[in-house]
Amino acid sequence: MSNELRLSSEKRLRLFTGRGYPELADEVASELGIPITPTSAYDFANGEIFIRFEESVRGCDAFVIQSHTAPVNKQIMEQLIMVDALKRASAKRITVIAPFYGYARQDKKHRGREPISARLMADLFKTAGADRLMTVDLHTSQIQGFFDGPVDHLFALPLLANYVGSKVDRSRLTIVSPDSGRVRVAERWSDLLGGAQIAFIHKTRDPRIPNEAITGRVVGDVSGQTCVVIDDMIDTAGTITKAIDALYDAGAKEVIVAATHPVFSGPAAERLANSRVKEVVVVNTLPIPEESRFPTLTVLSIAPLLGRAIREVFEDGSVTSLFDGHS
Repeated sequence: MSNELRLSSEKRLRLFTGRGYPELADEVASELGIPITPTSAYDFANGEIFIRFEESVRGCDAFVIQSHTAPVNKQIMEQLIMVDALKRASAKRITVIAPFYGYARQDKKHRGREPISARLMADLFKTAGADRLMTVDLHTSQIQGFFDGPVDHLFALPLLANYVGSKVDRSRLTIVSPDSGRVRVAERWSDLLGGAQIAFIHKTRDPRIPNEAITGRVVGDVSGQTCVVIDDMIDTAGTITKAIDALYDAGAKEVIVAATHPVFSGPAAERLANSRVKEVVVVNTLPIPEESRFPTLTVLSIAPLLGRAIREVFEDGSVTSLFDGHS
């Protein structure tokens, strides 16, 4: 007689979504070939959130997808409550998927008596019961170190670069960083697009005034070039539209904007629609309402990448292999 009891049960993957961006979750579910686990979610009269899963989740490998779109605090709280519910229902492993990670810009103290909210976010998810975190294009890579556990940091760069590279004359291409801090990313773009030239825009920002930067001069020769301005997100589009004007004033032939997260707060859509930009290319990490869409906007889907990453995690494969070593 054996002195132990063995189970022959297989691992089970279950996908869960909050109410923030169910359309993206549906796309990811289609990529995986599984349905989203039925969930009851509603708000009480005073705004509190209630969550209950309609099927057993005991022993499953749970992936909880929620993009932190406006209202950001509500989406974050709902995802935290879902993680807590999964932990208390005995899910074996819980992976939080936040295609857009809220509060990522508050990653350090600019002055005294300020919070580091990006770290607080990581602590909240860990305390709620998350074992793993998956996200796309963090504002700064060091945020990975805030979470006490594995972090799968996915990149939209290959998706964006392949699209842009198919639309332009690469011999007349310049990759433009909107500030000196993203020159390293511009170099990765250049590598993927056959050694394109690099330029950047010198700008200053007052930490006391949010969403506003003073655009200075263009550093690098962009005369007669097709310029691709790259960034991790477009919020109010103030910085981007000033960069577009600065590049045309410096002699650029045409300007394309490529960014991962379409936050599109306030006047962003109007500013971009009225600018001289040839095309704005973004990824669907956040929902874009109809009133924020404009003729020069192109939206690429991140769902295939998320689906492949989820499968690699579930099968104990390599997420890094999805980017050919560009991690």
